[in-house]
Amino acid sequence: MPEANGSTPDRFDVVIIGLGPVGATLANLLGLQGVSTLVLERETEAYHLPRAVHFDDEVMRVFQTIGLADEIIPSLRVNPGMRFVDATGALLMDWPRPQEVSEFGWHASYRFHQPDLERTLRDGLKRFPSVRVRTRCDAFAFQQDAEGVTVRYEDLATGRLQQARARYVVGCDGARSLVRRFIGSSMDDLGFHERWLVVDTVLRRPKPELGDHTIQYCDPARPATYVRGPGDRRRWEITVLPEEDGRVMVHPEKVWSLLAPWLRPDEAELERAAVYTFHSAVAQRWRAGRLLLAGDAAHQTPPFMGQGMCSGVRDVANLAWKLEAVVKGRAQDSLLDTYQSERAPDAHAYIETAVRLGGLINTCGTEAALNAAFRDADGVVRLRSRVPQLGPGVAIGRVDIAGSRFAQPRLADGRRLDDAVGFGFALLCRDQLWRGAAEGVRQRFEAAGIAVVTVADCPDLGPLLDVASAAAVLVRPDRYVAGSAADEADLAAMADALAPADPAQASAA
Repeated sequence: MPEANGSTPDRFDVVIIGLGPVGATLANLLGLQGVSTLVLERETEAYHLPRAVHFDDEVMRVFQTIGLADEIIPSLRVNPGMRFVDATGALLMDWPRPQEVSEFGWHASYRFHQPDLERTLRDGLKRFPSVRVRTRCDAFAFQQDAEGVTVRYEDLATGRLQQARARYVVGCDGARSLVRRFIGSSMDDLGFHERWLVVDTVLRRPKPELGDHTIQYCDPARPATYVRGPGDRRRWEITVLPEEDGRVMVHPEKVWSLLAPWLRPDEAELERAAVYTFHSAVAQRWRAGRLLLAGDAAHQTPPFMGQGMCSGVRDVANLAWKLEAVVKGRAQDSLLDTYQSERAPDAHAYIETAVRLGGLINTCGTEAALNAAFRDADGVVRLRSRVPQLGPGVAIGRVDIAGSRFAQPRLADGRRLDDAVGFGFALLCRDQLWRGAAEGVRQRFEAAGIAVVTVADCPDLGPLLDVASAAAVLVRPDRYVAGSAADEADLAAMADALAPADPAQASAA
């Protein structure tokens, strides 16, 4: 379809709307796979103020996959955990986070400064000739047909209306997503809608008494949260009472009066004060034909678990390899139907947990906490960290552990597993099973482009297979288990399921 000036629109496999952390991560993953990608972003530069402040080991593993972990590490701080205290400062509940590297190869919890992360992700896109970024471009319409999607957008620098063609469009365009409106998806409301004042500060001198833990102040007069960021950055999130005017709350005099229990004006610079309404909602439809949603466009969560951005990165790690398989003709379009079925239950569960934590902070009681925690021997209630789990979707072989995350051991040569296998499928296998497999079975795995790692290559793999009660595990590009095998017959059946020579062709389960 020609443009108004008669030229032919640019053509891409994927157009991404939005270049926040989720959109930028998806663009990096697609660039890594050589998928032709256009990113349209309304703003010129990354937003200069902090928003998200936490991500976990799974997200860091994705950053490792796209080759940017080493650049991100220097700006991070390992988070020691979260504590809930009452109005007197007495400990109600403890959520310690391990300080050692987890089985997934990274620390369980990091604090970061979002503008720094976004710059690194954006700079990373310059490595990929298949990815084009257009800033100051505002998408306003999407028209689907049998061959693709026409994306109409305005170049805000010139006022010129332009268009591009894509096989698929992914809306990473936030809570007010235009793509979601074109999909026609309403939101399932999970019941949390509260105003909070978010205050970001930069210390002028050390304040060690503030501590390194995140503190949830369960004070009935005014619940609040303290977050220790990287470097000299500190954040407070403070409840706005129903009768209070949000415009008044952001005045410096009011902000400093609220910060008085912790900080004086001469001790820090106010970087930002804004009133946000925290929501809890999940889109009913994440896909309509060639339009898909990811991140806040698909789900919104209160911040109490620090999982908003994490859930979005999980979305695109799931979606990126499926898009690549479909646009390159190695999988049917129906593979994309497994995206929502796999991701929505996990996102929903995280939001529900965050809502329960928000209820604990606001009600200042421990009874609600017992629904999501257990009381330790010392009488303190300690939160359990939620373990991500996919819903039904892609399954190959035995499915008893399908949908669970798989660890990242180091190989005998010192490399991390993900670095050795790349962003693809990997068969992790006992030596005896692999050596005993029929030549045709081994050839089918090779034809499907699946990396094979045996215990001889990775001695730490043996105990992990013991825990999984498996002789072999097939791990997906997003590092979740696709299926397992207990013996040669299972392995042969898994190989048969790969026909026609690609794991993305496997049936949904």
